[in-house]
Amino acid sequence: QVQLVETGGGLVQPGGSLKLSCAASGFTFTAYTMAWVRQAPGKGPEWLSHCHSSGSTYYSDSLKGRLTISRDNAKNTLYLELNSLKPEDTAVYYCARRTIGTVDYWGQGTRVTVSS
Repeated sequence: QVQLVETGGGLVQPGGSLKLSCAASGFTFTAYTMAWVRQAPGKGPEWLSHCHSSGSTYYSDSLKGRLTISRDNAKNTLYLELNSLKPEDTAVYYCARRTIGTVDYWGQGTRVTVSS
C-alpha cells in the first residue's frame, strides 16, 4: 500500500534551518509529482511546493527563497529544506502525492516548532 513517512521536524530557533524528509513506498515514485503542504495551528492547509519527477519545481510566492524542494528518485525520498525560519513557520508539514488535479495520498505529518 502507499505510504508516505515524514521525518525531520522538531524545535528550531528563529533564523535556523531544517531539512524534512519523506520516504515513499508502495508505488512508482518516479511516476508522480510530490508536494509539501503545511498546516499551522488554527489555520487551513497551505501549499508550499511541489516537484515533478523530472525535477522541475514550484514554490509558493510567499515562501520562495526560503524553501528548497528536492527528490532522490533512487531512494524514493522527497526533501524540503527550510531556511531563515520564523515563528509563523510553526506548523505540521505534510508530504503528499499529487495526481491529476488533486492529492490522493498524505503522510502523517511532521511537526515543526520555531521558537526561542
